[in-house]
Amino acid sequence: MNLFYTPHTKETDTEIVFEKEESRHLGKVLRKKEGDRIHCTNGSGFFFEVELISVHQKQCVAKILKAEKQAPLPYSLHMAVAPTKLNDRFEWFLEKATEIGITEITPIICDHSERKVIKPERYEKILVSAMKQSLKAYLPKLNEAIPLEKFLAISDKETLSCIAHCEETNKKSFKSQLRPKTSVVILIGPEGDFSTSEIENAIASNFIPVSLGNSRLRTETAAVVACHSVAFVNE
Repeated sequence: MNLFYTPHTKETDTEIVFEKEESRHLGKVLRKKEGDRIHCTNGSGFFFEVELISVHQKQCVAKILKAEKQAPLPYSLHMAVAPTKLNDRFEWFLEKATEIGITEITPIICDHSERKVIKPERYEKILVSAMKQSLKAYLPKLNEAIPLEKFLAISDKETLSCIAHCEETNKKSFKSQLRPKTSVVILIGPEGDFSTSEIENAIASNFIPVSLGNSRLRTETAAVVACHSVAFVNE
């Protein structure tokens, strides 16, 4: 099943006007015709079954036949991850995390960060594509990139907050800290890891230092492992 993204569609709407990119995909690539039925999501929890009433490469229109609210994830997962030097590695994380299940993503700039400028428009496209591919009704929230110190200052102190780092210090197993149906925030550092002062500041902000296993993982791999760990506990 192909899933199309119509972010402005509401439950009470009776008609959908597709944006140019989706219209082109419907009309030129898939060669859909008037009367064909397709499925859409607004990325905010609804699936829509619709019937095309006008097909054009620049603008397709459909009438809504059915709207169904989908249950959200039974947990909340906010991942604060340092963008990787090679942009495609971070994009891989965004794609896989969306497929597995994630609520919110904040790119963080750290002392050892080699990439301090991101392209949020590109990242949004990756998230939308992964949401559609995995047939999900919720689009993860992508926040602006911010310095780690600022993230620590605004983080929710009532959630399970963890920092995964590579220093040889006393750390707990991330999986041992997880419980079903809870809110989780986890920090994943850059290729050079968090600095000692960043780790100390995170701990002072009530972040629990955790290990993701015995192997030394790349930033994007560590992020996906953490994401899967939370999803696994909630199965």
